[in-house]
Amino acid sequence: MSTQITTIVPAEAAAVVSSGGGTLMDVRTPAEFREIHASGAQLVPLDILSRQAVETVRGANSGPLYVLCASGIRATKAAEKLRRDGLNDVMVVEGGTNAWVAAGLPVVRGRKTISIERQVRIGAGTLVVIGTGLGWFVHPAFFILSAFVGAGLVFAGVTDICGMAIVLAKAPWNRSGQEPLIAIKAAAPIRQP
Repeated sequence: MSTQITTIVPAEAAAVVSSGGGTLMDVRTPAEFREIHASGAQLVPLDILSRQAVETVRGANSGPLYVLCASGIRATKAAEKLRRDGLNDVMVVEGGTNAWVAAGLPVVRGRKTISIERQVRIGAGTLVVIGTGLGWFVHPAFFILSAFVGAGLVFAGVTDICGMAIVLAKAPWNRSGQEPLIAIKAAAPIRQP
């Protein structure tokens, strides 16, 4: 099976979805989704993404699944996972929600939130300052904290996997607004060992 992911421009995806020909699915965090999302998009965060969750969100709609995130990186990861799980009619919306907004397509706006990317920069910067300060004024061993954060940032840049972002996505302030997800989790069958 080919793993090449098909993409679609936001305007085309919006036209198909508005005519009932597909499902628009957003894989960002609930907080990001709450701030702004494409009109008609269903939320299934990347950390709970599964074939069962997609089938629950799709319902009776058998059309293609259009996946988007903020810029397209997480949507591509989601599409690759769904392709491995046997869903072949998955397309990534090019440029994600950012491109959707730039194209002037309809969106739903809610309460403003700090993006995960900004939270990572704030957290990493704070840890580096703390590690440096403690290393300078308390004991040189605390410089290890700054080195650890630096190594984590290099790892995230090379692999595109950010441990701090994964942890922050599970923080309570990023999880609020996920009430619709309870139905998705409840609908997923329990696997017996």
